Amino acid sequence: QVQLVESGGGLVQPGGSLRLYCTGSPRTSSHYNMGWVRQAPGKEREVVAWATWSSTSTYYADSVKGRFTISRDSAGNTLSLQMNSLKLEDTAVYYCAATNDPWFVDIDYWGQGTQVTVSS
Repeated sequence: QVQLVESGGGLVQPGGSLRLYCTGSPRTSSHYNMGWVRQAPGKEREVVAWATWSSTSTYYADSVKGRFTISRDSAGNTLSLQMNSLKLEDTAVYYCAATNDPWFVDIDYWGQGTQVTVSS
């Protein structure tokens, strides 16, 4: 069983930055592909970004390319998402997710979610 704990959400003005963190336990989470999925009210879930278990590849939604950066620590079980140039439409609950699915479609484990609100 892998547990994922997120932190770092909050309220930020448009154009601002936030950094989200996700720590997986036990350490076996390092063997999973890990990423961030967000859900805004009334909208479908969207995979924002994810990184392969080996950290050799990263993937981003078109809506966040050039603004968000995903990274994993060397041990592989701590994930972060640096979010810059935030927009109103980035407001959502952000969930950390882990899976063995090579396409990051069928998620095996979810975190509890952290709220990100972009508002002036």
